[in-house]
Amino acid sequence: MKTILSLLLFLTAAGLRAAAPDQVTFTGDAAASIASGVALPAGRAGFWTSGTVPSELNKDGKTVYERYGDTYTQGASCLRNIEQLLAAQGLGLKDVVYLRVYVAGDAAKGGKPDFAGWFKAYGESFNNAKNPAKTARSTVGVAALVSPDWLVEIEAFAVYPAAK
Repeated sequence: MKTILSLLLFLTAAGLRAAAPDQVTFTGDAAASIASGVALPAGRAGFWTSGTVPSELNKDGKTVYERYGDTYTQGASCLRNIEQLLAAQGLGLKDVVYLRVYVAGDAAKGGKPDFAGWFKAYGESFNNAKNPAKTARSTVGVAALVSPDWLVEIEAFAVYPAAK
């Protein structure tokens, strides 16, 4: 009897499981700047980037801001670097479905992470007229990154488009 009941419970639970969507689906509040989740179609390949850091603006700069810029500038630089990594794979920022962003404390902001600066950089690359993709995202304030000059480091996950 227990075996039959267990089998019935398993079959019922299996029947409640949702099927994978037929296209990449972003979920959440339409008014939010990021998605609360992303569903991927079965069989679609993905591409992950390692932590991507900003490019140096001026190696002879005396301050972090002269060498790499503020949080906004570094965030925009990281996204351009990610865009180049994606382009080499035949992808673009429109294919990004998830970002994990590390924002370090900024001395000019009292040692606190400049989330507003990062959010501005994000808004110029995502969820806008040029690129309506609204990624799922985690933004984490951290004590430091590998280089004391870096204020932002970003990991991205993109999904290859469906074959035509």
